[in-house]
Amino acid sequence: MNTYPVAAAFILTIATSDALATSEPIEFNTDVLDIKDRSHIDLTQFSQAGYIMPGTYTMALRVNSSSLPEQAIQFLIPDNNPQGSEACLTPDMVSLLGLTASASKSLTWWHQGQCLDPASLKGTVLRGDLSTGELHVNLPQVYLEYTADNWDPPSRWDEGIAGALFDYSLNAQATRQSQDAQHNAQSVSGNGVAGANLAAWRLRADWQAQYNSSTGSDRSSLQRWDWSRVYMYRAIAALRARLTLGEDYLNSGMFDSFRYTGSSLVSDDNMLPPNLRGYAPEVSGVAKTNAKVTISQAGRVISEQMVAAGPFRIQDLNNAVSGKLDVRVQEQDGSEQTFQIDTASVPYLTRPGMVRYKVAVGKPSDFKHHSEGPGFTTGEFSWGVDNGWSLYGGALAAGDYNSLALGLGRDLLVLGALSFDLTQSRAKLSGGDIKSGGSYRLSYSKRFDETDSQVTFAGYRFSERDFMSMSQFLDARYHSNTATGSSKELYTLTFSQQLRALDLSAYLNYSHQTYWNQPESNTYNISVSRYFDVGQLKNLSLNVSAYRTTFNSTNDDGMYLGLSVPWGGGGSLSYDVQLNKGSNSHSVGYYDSINDDTSYRVSASAGRGSDTSGSGYLSHNGSLADVTLTASAQGSQYSAAGLSLRGGMTATAHGAALHRTGAQGGTRVVVDADGAGGVPVRGYGASTYTNQFGKAVVSDVSSYYRNSINIDLNKLGDDVEAIRSVVEGTFTEGAIGYRKFGVISGQKAMAVIKMADGSTPPFGSTVLNAGKAQTGLVGEDGNVWLSGINPGETMTVNWDGEVQCQFALPSPLPAGMGSTNLLLPCTAVTSGTPGHP
Repeated sequence: MNTYPVAAAFILTIATSDALATSEPIEFNTDVLDIKDRSHIDLTQFSQAGYIMPGTYTMALRVNSSSLPEQAIQFLIPDNNPQGSEACLTPDMVSLLGLTASASKSLTWWHQGQCLDPASLKGTVLRGDLSTGELHVNLPQVYLEYTADNWDPPSRWDEGIAGALFDYSLNAQATRQSQDAQHNAQSVSGNGVAGANLAAWRLRADWQAQYNSSTGSDRSSLQRWDWSRVYMYRAIAALRARLTLGEDYLNSGMFDSFRYTGSSLVSDDNMLPPNLRGYAPEVSGVAKTNAKVTISQAGRVISEQMVAAGPFRIQDLNNAVSGKLDVRVQEQDGSEQTFQIDTASVPYLTRPGMVRYKVAVGKPSDFKHHSEGPGFTTGEFSWGVDNGWSLYGGALAAGDYNSLALGLGRDLLVLGALSFDLTQSRAKLSGGDIKSGGSYRLSYSKRFDETDSQVTFAGYRFSERDFMSMSQFLDARYHSNTATGSSKELYTLTFSQQLRALDLSAYLNYSHQTYWNQPESNTYNISVSRYFDVGQLKNLSLNVSAYRTTFNSTNDDGMYLGLSVPWGGGGSLSYDVQLNKGSNSHSVGYYDSINDDTSYRVSASAGRGSDTSGSGYLSHNGSLADVTLTASAQGSQYSAAGLSLRGGMTATAHGAALHRTGAQGGTRVVVDADGAGGVPVRGYGASTYTNQFGKAVVSDVSSYYRNSINIDLNKLGDDVEAIRSVVEGTFTEGAIGYRKFGVISGQKAMAVIKMADGSTPPFGSTVLNAGKAQTGLVGEDGNVWLSGINPGETMTVNWDGEVQCQFALPSPLPAGMGSTNLLLPCTAVTSGTPGHP
């Protein structure tokens, strides 16, 4: 291989890096180069630090350590430096920098007011880098709005691009009774979100579907498809709030949730820095077999997913979910667990001087999209009085139903946070019967850093017999339904404890609900796990879980004990014991990962009075969807198999792709690898691969949170070179972002560039592809190590500050390019001398 291009690149890199601290032109000692004709050299473009030939380039803005979207950036020759070039930051680009109001007022401009003068912000440096496709904007922090390591101010929030999406979660299961083949059952259920984005608006339609079929004497069939909710929303950055129009569920910290059609404006905690945000509810329990867990509210499915046998915790619910949630655990053996959880939030505290608010207006509606009940108006607020106290309250007015709430919150510093509020309701029922009562609530939250424990939420609520929520009023007034019961007392607790010295962690979730007119209900789940070593065996894991659910006067008690022992390269052997309802089972299993994206678990179990059973669980994080396969069989009783698919499709003007999904209908980013297929990219989860058009969708991103997406260089193919492998962005809720990686794809080979008259480009000339990315540096006699070679592609050769000639790569490419030099005839290009702006 010819070493001249490599030597030249090395020398130029050293010289350029030495020049970054000075604006003086650089003089090169060409005597160190072992070449025949030292007069045939062009290094003028390297004589100025960071020099970029005048023209327009697509570059990502990098402001200090934060990366912003790609822009078409023009490099011009300023009047005060005719030998150099300078990037032109337009007013639109400057608006993305996140400057303070005082800094924005001090800006000056050049090139007829179209380009920012960096000198107007003392200490600011602009530096273009063609090798990474980035324009570095180094700004003193004093000029910037408040930022955090993972949070940007509203001026940098990205509304995304226009597009359409369809997300889905499908679960299918088939069960066969071994003793009676006529009694088989199949079921398919699904839910998801369809939608479209235009500018800042997001249109969404939630759907859910179900199909059940069984054979034999109880032959039956059920088919159903529902659009459970249709609405649109957008972020109002100036108000730190979300505006929603259409069908929704009341999002309130004061009043119980109910379904309505109308509009709302709600302060969005997600727009605050991460340390000031609220918390999302979670659901925990123990599955006896491979099971499907369905979480719903008022008939609307919020989440549905398959879990393996043993303890589970579902922590990916949206923190906008409020009120009571219904949980159903459908086991593969046909049994069910049902219980409710209360998604109470942390005490309603607000930063000093800040006001958080929620207002809504509309009419209640049923699941069939029909209005039901009187029009209503509701509003609530929380005001940070000072560093310790918060005052909050709200009202809900709906004609024959009215409710008023008032509360006080106190930050107790090292002792945690405490709040107390009271709510008074007055409801006029059919026949003129009036019910009036109060409800009193005490809430507490504390993170104990010194003991590494946390009370996420602890609360007590007492409601008088005649107190009614809006949903209870609607049931009683329009359906004569009081079967839901009148709540009396509610205790809730969520607690976690880490004992790192013992490698032990504990988790407790408890809810106790009593009613005035029906039996009490209870839900508790306690789990303790510990890692330890025994002799040569390292990182053994022991988990003990116990649970109880009481619903409709029926107790479901159980206990789980699991021991896991590492085995082999990355697998583990397990021994589990489950005790419930007078029965017990013992199982032995093996868990392992096939690769980074695929894992499996197989187990066999036996219990008192039951046949031996076996089960399997396979999970794969694919580029197109997350796939879960389950299977189980129990001797002479039954066999069952299940399939779960979770994915989506996103289409934009920049391209479309099938993909995995995070939050359904939520934020996602279309990434572009410049037409290169099979490029591995990742956000915070497993890698996904670009499709044949070079597009992929990354869905594991957060709203209003600085997200980083990168090319997984460890899995990158040999024919792809990443010149900019990391992109970043802070996106508003539901946005379809778009980011482009700096990628050069194609083969690599030595080539010789010849002009029509037989001469060669000067030593040091640069070769650029159509995207103006550098693909080679010309050495002696026109030799160049060329990357990004694709059939029929045109590249340009540049020296003396402008494009001088261009060549087209052959199509098809000749065989054996790695063993011979590729001859590339270069045709002269007529180009004018770049003018002064």
